[in-house]
Amino acid sequence: MRFSAIAASALAAAPAIVSAAGTMGFALGTKQASGECKSQQDYEDDFKAISENAGAKVVRGYAASDCNFTTNILPAAKNKGFKVMLGIWPDVDESFNNDLNAITKVAKDYTEQIYAVTVGSETLYRGNFTGDELKSKIETVKKALPSGIKVGTADSWNKFADGTADPIIGTVDIILVNAFAFWQGADTDNATHVYLDDMFQAVTHIEAKAGGHDKCPEIWNGETGWPTAVGTDYGAAQGGVKNAETFYKNGFCSLLDWGFNAFYFEAFDEPWKPASIGDNGKKADETTWGAMKSDRTTKFSLKC
Repeated sequence: MRFSAIAASALAAAPAIVSAAGTMGFALGTKQASGECKSQQDYEDDFKAISENAGAKVVRGYAASDCNFTTNILPAAKNKGFKVMLGIWPDVDESFNNDLNAITKVAKDYTEQIYAVTVGSETLYRGNFTGDELKSKIETVKKALPSGIKVGTADSWNKFADGTADPIIGTVDIILVNAFAFWQGADTDNATHVYLDDMFQAVTHIEAKAGGHDKCPEIWNGETGWPTAVGTDYGAAQGGVKNAETFYKNGFCSLLDWGFNAFYFEAFDEPWKPASIGDNGKKADETTWGAMKSDRTTKFSLKC
């Protein structure tokens, strides 16, 4: 099924008749607002805010060894009834080995808290690996981890839709498809349609390559979101709390209502982040993508 064949208004109007709601999760950073590394207590406080305000019980990270992420977050997850999708940054050998070692040291003790392990975050999009090279990295991780822990990767929707990621499809247990209508310059009126269509272009190709829906690996929307600071624009996409709330309700919640699991990027603002340079050559402010402020207060209702 292609989302381009379904009107966005119909999706928002009556999703419950199609399927049970998907699982909501949030991307979670490793640092406090000051830039200092988070402690176990910080993660427990994060989990309390996420659970109370959104009802979610799963989060994802990107580099298991960064700021002792694995060491600090897994005990917190156990205490608060959360599951964590851990990440391995495979772009250089040092980070790959450090992240893998951080996970293997504790994997047997926290199998109930580790939802999955992702190898790479948009490595195909950046051109750091070919599909076959990424597949080899994933196979190495699968051999190193206890059986039963799902292993996969996260990448941009277009790298799944155009076949770049085809070599990994028979190897991974889980796929995270990142899709940002904001970074496609979609205005608020078109953002939901762009987002949902991007997801279904990717899902349609993955299912076809896998040989059908029943043979397909588990699929999540790995990232989507919208910045809340006015002036953080990209093309026709305009930052701001109201626009972020509109996308959250009409886009993110609609995908969940249609039965797809999805991570929102991200749980909390990260004011410590420096400006980055976007594809258009302009500075991009990445400090206000949180669904909540860095003090863990909400910007708008997070209940779908």
